[in-house]
Amino acid sequence: MLLYYYLAWVQSIVALVGSLVMSEVWRFAPCTLCWYQRWLMYPLVLIIAVGIIKRSPQLPLIVLPFSITGLVVAVYHNLLYWGAVGTPTALCRVGASCSARYFEWWGFITIPLLSALAFGFIILCMILSYYSNKHRNG
Repeated sequence: MLLYYYLAWVQSIVALVGSLVMSEVWRFAPCTLCWYQRWLMYPLVLIIAVGIIKRSPQLPLIVLPFSITGLVVAVYHNLLYWGAVGTPTALCRVGASCSARYFEWWGFITIPLLSALAFGFIILCMILSYYSNKHRNG
């Protein structure tokens, strides 16, 4: 159980540091959808840390609403980025463009994809920890 908590916690820290490097060091302006994803990811660093300290078996039930919502936003952001959905929402017309292409590593790894993978990994860790704890306690 704790292994999955630690993995999720490290992932949330990597996502937090990565997003700050992209905006504060590389000067990529975050779009509205990026801000929503940050608002859902940043608290996870503290929430998961407290769950680790308390060894809380309920941590997945607290983390999953944040991470599932973040994944939904990230998937929508990816679809918008790749042009798979229509025009951007009104939210994406304020500030930086939600479909701005700052980089594409190997032609497909983008900032929205990195966010979706981070949320997906945290979801996987929480599900695995929930079921491993449930199996251990019967």
